[in-house]
Formats: sequence, structure tokens, C-alpha cells
Amino acid sequence: MPDIRFVQLSPAALTALIDGDLAAASAAAGTPLGPYLVDEAWLWQVRLDDIRADPAAAEWIARAAVAEPEGVTVGHGGFHGPPDADGVVEVAYSVAPEHRRQGYAKAMLRSLLERADADPRVSAVRASIRPDNVGSRATIAGFGFRKIGEQWDPEDGLEDVYLRPAAGAARKG
Repeated sequence: MPDIRFVQLSPAALTALIDGDLAAASAAAGTPLGPYLVDEAWLWQVRLDDIRADPAAAEWIARAAVAEPEGVTVGHGGFHGPPDADGVVEVAYSVAPEHRRQGYAKAMLRSLLERADADPRVSAVRASIRPDNVGSRATIAGFGFRKIGEQWDPEDGLEDVYLRPAAGAARKG
């Protein structure tokens, strides 16, 4: 499995991505970013708004995924926000089309789960996946997720909801 390093995208980097300025975004991030991140401008606007509403959310959301040792940005990942009142975080990741089917999604997920497991505030990790998204269902397979229900997402439609206890949840409770 490839190694992934996450680079937090600052408000300056997010603003540059929203503006379509890849060079400025890369300079603000301190690493070369790929054009796929510019294509996701809608998401960066949501994340920038999230950070403005809650600056502490920045440590959980909006990260570029960099494959190591190559130093190539292969996508992005993070969480929808900090742990909720029940200690649940929702995982999010996306791989640029030219880097798909090379193990990067699983590598991102593994890294994100390690991050969640290391935080004593996290009791579980949630994933919401459209039933027809075979790739994402395959990505979470083997990581301890169980389907717990369904939900309607205004953008994605019907989604299956999966939950995985955080590794330290038994010790925390």
C-alpha cells in the first residue's frame, strides 16, 4: 500500500484553490498541488466556511493527500468536521482520476483512521457511501466498518451509512 502524507490546506490555500490559482495554492500549502484540487473548488468553499465558523475544525478537514516518496498530490482527504457530541467523525477522501485504482484511497483511509484512533475524543468513524459506489465500498472493506443504516444526502441521494468503532473506544468508555 502506498504511503500518504496529508498537508493541511490553510484558508489562504483554500481561497487560492477557489480562485483557480494553483500556483498560489501550492505556495500557501508548501507543496505542489494538482489540478484536481482546483476542480473541487465547490468543496473548498464549504470547508473555508466551516473553518470560519469553527477555527478548530481546520485540524480535521481540508487536506491534500501527497503520495510519498514521490511527493505527488493524488487527491484529498479528511473528515467532515471535528468529533460530534458522541465522539463520531465522518471520513471523506477523493482520489484524482489519473491516480485511481492504485491503492491511494485505501492508503488515505488507513491514515485517516490512524488519526481518528489516536484522538481520545473519537469514539467511532462514520462513512456514508452511495449504494452504487462499488469503489468506495471496496475501499472500506477490511477496516471494520459495519452498515448501520441509510440516509438521504441532498447532493448524493441515497447513501448507506457505515460505522467503525475507534481503536481506543473500548479503553475510553
